[in-house]
Amino acid sequence: MHMADALLSPTVGLGMWVASGVALGWSSRRVQRDERSHLVALMGVLGAFVFAAMMINFTIPGTGSSGHLGGGLLLAILLGPPAALIVMASVLAVQALLFADGGILALGANLFNLGVCTCLLAYPLIYRPLLARLGPHPSDRQLTAVIILTAVLGLQLGALGVVLQTWASGISSLPLRTFLWLMLPIHLAIGLMEGVATAALVLFIRRARSDLLPDLSPANEKAAGVAASFPKGVVVFLSAGALITAGALSWFASQNPDGLEWSIKRASGLPELAAGTSRPHELARHIQAQTAAFPDYAPLAAQAPAPESAQLATPGWPAVDGGTSTAGIVGSVVTLSLVSLLGWGLHWRRQRRRQP
Repeated sequence: MHMADALLSPTVGLGMWVASGVALGWSSRRVQRDERSHLVALMGVLGAFVFAAMMINFTIPGTGSSGHLGGGLLLAILLGPPAALIVMASVLAVQALLFADGGILALGANLFNLGVCTCLLAYPLIYRPLLARLGPHPSDRQLTAVIILTAVLGLQLGALGVVLQTWASGISSLPLRTFLWLMLPIHLAIGLMEGVATAALVLFIRRARSDLLPDLSPANEKAAGVAASFPKGVVVFLSAGALITAGALSWFASQNPDGLEWSIKRASGLPELAAGTSRPHELARHIQAQTAAFPDYAPLAAQAPAPESAQLATPGWPAVDGGTSTAGIVGSVVTLSLVSLLGWGLHWRRQRRRQP
């Protein structure tokens, strides 16, 4: 659900940058007050893991479309909403700048739809109230149901955001009603798949290190979560998962267009929309052309046109490709480094404020 710049007018695109920037500023101030000693390490490895997981599109049966893990709910459950939004911003920035996945002008809108809608709306307004009604020790089945429902509703909010931002921009030929009735049902199916995957990961961590899930602990245990021991096992598991996913499992990604691309094609009848011609659009394209070392998750060196016979051949599956593996591993490492740098920077500012 990464929006391209062609969907947004400069006014809407810059407005969403401001809205997401305000949310990020609030999140940064909240993270500076967080006392968890393991927070920065967990932010880094989860950022790498979510980046890698986003590379794996899964097929939506009977539609010709595909979807991928958004990651916002998983991050909010494990890190809390403020830290989760910072990680999502880092992941989306790396995707846009290094991989041309999502536009530069659209980066604020993408963060709002994939991050704010899940971390700052669905998590506190749906997940936490439902979990509170179940008590401190919900069963695995109850927890799974809450996670799936939250994932579905959070993604529906994001999909609705895409439609409304596109409609407000008024620079594409997409009819509002048609686009809406394509986006919401396909992202309902994607949300169900994301909810199942998120629940599986949360249940695993619940068994391995329940102290990392303060919302699932009694009130008198929450303080202990602040001083919890460093989660070495979980960090190793997520780090290995990120490298394996980016390096090998990415070969098994569906070749079908994702839910947004599928909806655009069906609503417009065109394979892609014409690029914007305004100065902000041109500037965003120029920046992305200079920074995207791995456009479409392949090294620039591998971007040479293929022979005509190869272009006509049906792509194989799995798409075993060393270039894709390299791009995925580089992206995961860059994301981990960026998130860790931001986390330590916020930690350093907190320490300086405490000094007399």
